[in-house]
Amino acid sequence: MTQIAERPRFLNLMKIRLPLPGVLSILHRISGVLMVLAIPFLIYLLDLSLRDAAGFAAAAGVLDMLLIKLGLAVIVWGLFHHLFAGIRYLLLDMDIGVEKQQARASSWIVFGVSIVVTLIVLGVIW
Repeated sequence: MTQIAERPRFLNLMKIRLPLPGVLSILHRISGVLMVLAIPFLIYLLDLSLRDAAGFAAAAGVLDMLLIKLGLAVIVWGLFHHLFAGIRYLLLDMDIGVEKQQARASSWIVFGVSIVVTLIVLGVIW
C-alpha cells in the first residue's frame, strides 16, 4: 500500500512566490479594473472641461491637485501595462514566447516598457 503525502492544512498565501508571468497576469487584471473604475471620474472631468471656460478652469484645478496627479499616474501606468501585457497575451495565444525562459523575458519586457513609457508620458504631461 502506497503512502499518500499529507496535504497542507494551512495555506499561507503570503509565503507563496508566484513566478513573474503570474505576477504580470494578476497586475494585468488589476490594471483593467483600475481603468474601468477610473472611467466615471475621467468622463466627469471631460464633461466639466467642455462646458465653458469656468468649467475648464475647474477641471484644470482638479487636475493640479497632488493626489489627483498621483492617481492619474497610476491610471496612465495601468493603461500602458494593460496594453503591453495584452499584446504579450495575444502573442502567447499564437504560441509565440510560450517557453519558460521566453515567458519570463517577455514579462520583464512588459514591466520595463510600461514603466518607461509611463515616465515619458508623465514627463510630457507635467
